[in-house]
Amino acid sequence: MKAKSGVRQQKAQETRRRILDAALRLFTAHGYDGTTIDSIAREAEVAVQTVYFNFGNKPTILKELVDVRVAGDDEPVPTLERRWVREAVAAESPQAQLRHQVTGARQIYERVGELLEVLRNAAVSNEDVAPLWERNKRQRLEVQQYLVKALADKHPLPGSLTPDRAADIGYGLLGPEMYHLLVTERGWTSQQWADWVHSALCHHLVGGS
Repeated sequence: MKAKSGVRQQKAQETRRRILDAALRLFTAHGYDGTTIDSIAREAEVAVQTVYFNFGNKPTILKELVDVRVAGDDEPVPTLERRWVREAVAAESPQAQLRHQVTGARQIYERVGELLEVLRNAAVSNEDVAPLWERNKRQRLEVQQYLVKALADKHPLPGSLTPDRAADIGYGLLGPEMYHLLVTERGWTSQQWADWVHSALCHHLVGGS
């Protein structure tokens, strides 16, 4: 009985992943508004009702995609407990901490940068999606505030720079908007973006390059 239950659970998880993978392909190719539940079902090769049963509606699919792809897995581990954050906090020098932060952001955007741009664009005109983008922004700022505190414990912030302003600098330079502008639009490699952001963060938050 347990074996049958395990097989059913595995099949259900595989179906969810197939729907999410299909939605990701369509969202990034046609945008949020250009993608329908019907088209997701066709792409995933499942019944339309299967999509509704698993997710309920399109905003929920987008939310699930962002949550899973940003994390890199579907484990219920909060961002502040993720490995890259723990390594950043544990780093001995502020420069090393900032390198961990940049590397973590680069890995996230390589996985999910296009999807975050879909989310950002959809939030402009879709009231069902706007809260998802606001939630994403709020979470990113909270992460930066947490990491600035860890940074200040290693090295005093330069000059009259306040923790709030320091978090704002990290929030801006490490944001998906900057990544999209330089990597997607201007053709930088993700490593070039990472090196430039690290240098800028060191200059502004530590006082050196």
